Amino acid sequence: MSTIIDTVRGMRDVLPTDLAPQLAVAARLEHVLASYGYLAIELPIIEQRDLYGRKLGEELVGKVYEFNFNGRELALRPEWTASVLRAYVGRMQGQPLPLRLRYAGPVFRNERPQRATYRQFTQVGVELIGGPAPRADAECIALACAGLDAAGVAEYRVRIGHIGLVREILRKLGLAERTQGLLAWSLERMRQHGVDAVRDRLNAAHGELPFDAALLEGLDDAQAEALLLGSLQAIGVNLQFGTRSPEAIVGRLVRKLRREDPQPKVERALGLLARLCAIQGPPTEAFAAVTNLLQEFALPIAALDELRTIIGVVAAHGLASERIVLDFGLGRGLHYYTGMIFEIYDRNEMQVCGGGRYDDLVTALGGRQPTPAVGFAYGLERVVAGAEQPLGADQAPTEILVVAADDASYPYALQVAQALRGRGYVALVDVRGRGLASNQRDGVRRGVTALVAVGLEEQARGEIIWRDLSARTEQRVALEDVPPVHQ
Repeated sequence: MSTIIDTVRGMRDVLPTDLAPQLAVAARLEHVLASYGYLAIELPIIEQRDLYGRKLGEELVGKVYEFNFNGRELALRPEWTASVLRAYVGRMQGQPLPLRLRYAGPVFRNERPQRATYRQFTQVGVELIGGPAPRADAECIALACAGLDAAGVAEYRVRIGHIGLVREILRKLGLAERTQGLLAWSLERMRQHGVDAVRDRLNAAHGELPFDAALLEGLDDAQAEALLLGSLQAIGVNLQFGTRSPEAIVGRLVRKLRREDPQPKVERALGLLARLCAIQGPPTEAFAAVTNLLQEFALPIAALDELRTIIGVVAAHGLASERIVLDFGLGRGLHYYTGMIFEIYDRNEMQVCGGGRYDDLVTALGGRQPTPAVGFAYGLERVVAGAEQPLGADQAPTEILVVAADDASYPYALQVAQALRGRGYVALVDVRGRGLASNQRDGVRRGVTALVAVGLEEQARGEIIWRDLSARTEQRVALEDVPPVHQ
């Protein structure tokens, strides 16, 4: 039994006192998302495991709950975007674009619980499929902020980056595609641990060649291959494995050795990225700094102009400029992002929202044609923790405890409770047959607004005895005269 209990605790039980504000905040968020035209979608919690294998990134893939059932490799959903795009590719490609979808539901990640971070948590978010930059990007940023305003999160800041800009820089520096990917998704590692940590990661990924290319100078390919093949055989290296012949293996090694040494380009890229990661601040200052950096390296970058336009359209949505921080070291970690990315932090520097553009994901999942897309998700539990007053007094239910004097008057108590519910009250009926004093103590403990007592006399007159538990007053009133809630 203790093992079962520990497993449940590892996920999290949401008790009524915690669930009430969570539901209230979720309702506010979904109301805002719906007001922008986003349609609700519901999807399975369990997905095919390979849905997450290619585009999530190594950090998140390592946190996916995976299992085999009846020969099928399955996983608990760790985030919503891949699932929504899978559904779009499978059943919605014929719908007119742009397609605005919203979702709300649990996701699962095997990570160490922290403040407002659990192994099972709730994401509320949107995907705008078929919406290109810059307008769709700006809409998502503005919508994310509008939801936080409605949820009561104050003094938040929006950190905006652009992974497409980083990718464009690395392409112009002439790096191999694989090296570009490793560097693009190492920005935050570089910021936290420095250039050496990223360099070590590159070396580990690429490995070291067993020969120095200088040994092959002055030899043609045939001579070089004969030299290497003879040397490897002389020292007893087994080349009889796999489907390739020893000659093919050595031929590939020679071609690899003759390539231009990529290290100078890698070092140039590392130096540029280290300086790029350090640029963050208000848009005006950050744009000036990154422009100077790119001019120094003679790198005209179109993605920087796109980011400028996005910031301008966000301003047209009414988002105050002081809420925006440009962060050119922002990485997000999810490998499906291709353009603008953003994260929103509350006053305590807790991330409550994140998202970005992912123009390649539709085709990666089998879509018929390239389709631009952008989206974001709130961490609902974090939004609740960051809200100033997630459950306002105007939303608190007015609870009434209805007590029958005896069994004969119990049917009338049920009628009274039903009438009160029809007028907007939450009516609890005493089912334990306790006395009036005991029910009053119970009502005070539960925090109900009033105790309503009825007996045969009240039934005959169509009345109730209304006892206000906070004011400690009592009055006899006709049931039909009880006003609706908040009138």
